[in-house]
Amino acid sequence: MLEPHPLIIDAHEDLAWNMLTFGRDYTLSAAETRQREAGTPTPSRNGDTLLGWPDYQRGRVAIVFATLFAAPKRAQEGDWDKLHYATFDQAHTLYRMQVDAYRRLCEAHPAKFSLIETRHDLQTVLHAWEVASPQADQPPPAAPVGLVMLMEGGEGVRHPAELPEWWQLGVRIIGPAWMATRYCGGMKEPGPLTPDGYALLDAMAEIGFGLDLSHMDSRAALQALDHYPATLLASHANAAALLKDDAGNRHLPDAVIRGLIERQGVIGVVPLNQFLLPGWKRGDDRRRVGLQHLGAHIDYICQMAGDAHHVGLGTDFDGGYGLQSVSAEIDTIADLQNIAPLLAEKGYTASEIAAILGGNWRNLLEKILAEAL
Repeated sequence: MLEPHPLIIDAHEDLAWNMLTFGRDYTLSAAETRQREAGTPTPSRNGDTLLGWPDYQRGRVAIVFATLFAAPKRAQEGDWDKLHYATFDQAHTLYRMQVDAYRRLCEAHPAKFSLIETRHDLQTVLHAWEVASPQADQPPPAAPVGLVMLMEGGEGVRHPAELPEWWQLGVRIIGPAWMATRYCGGMKEPGPLTPDGYALLDAMAEIGFGLDLSHMDSRAALQALDHYPATLLASHANAAALLKDDAGNRHLPDAVIRGLIERQGVIGVVPLNQFLLPGWKRGDDRRRVGLQHLGAHIDYICQMAGDAHHVGLGTDFDGGYGLQSVSAEIDTIADLQNIAPLLAEKGYTASEIAAILGGNWRNLLEKILAEAL
């Protein structure tokens, strides 16, 4: 029998980028933010938001991997796109600004958001959600959303010697690439790990950072799987084998998926329509892509693994797309709970569904947070 509302952990949300770029206030509901932004350029640039604290509560989204993200100057989309860099010093400054944004959010609203830096922090947040388990015919009690900081694109790290500082600031996971960086090839820009990339990975492993393979070119990802001894994951990536008409390098080939499974990693699948149905574009009928397409990626990874321990959710919500680019079954992040009955129909047990929605990320976080300088 299904647990009514399993806890959800979402492994990828660009909250600070949105806060600093568009002034979004994630203490509000998605509906309130949409109302505030109506008639402004923001929805045309980033879509209508899918996120807000009341929506996290309704969906029992207990933990979010909250990113530090800035784009290289060559990817700037317009004057409004403020978080871009031309030098490593600029990248470092932008990523530090986002750390500060998360700390201000948690300090100003401690009942709503809480940074997770240790296993104790993780247990405290999860305990609050377990105590706040919803009762029939009653609104769920509130609990703080835990934030785990993830650096997307490693160029905020000017030199590996800075990594202890980033750990002290609360960063626990680093993905070396978005587009290509000096560390490795990335999205749309293939290439292997560079000598700087190997040096970064060696220094990360000494401290115990989680290594996020998302956006890494497959050649670099396979090298990292062979080289990196600490915890590995792909926070937000889908199975390339199910997207045969997509000629890019954004998704995970089978060899990378197998490597992550063998290394006890977890893969966060992304419910962006164009990542589920190649050729889909914003403005197309949202009903063409249903949650069953996302379920197919979950099932593909589970079938390859022979169990349900290596897949989770990594929505990338508000990361360059919003309501207009997801299934019609999703209005806000709360609707990720609709995945549970879909998986039950496929034959997944309640414990397997709970693992996919949050338990697998919880186990991976416990490994990372057990590490110490």
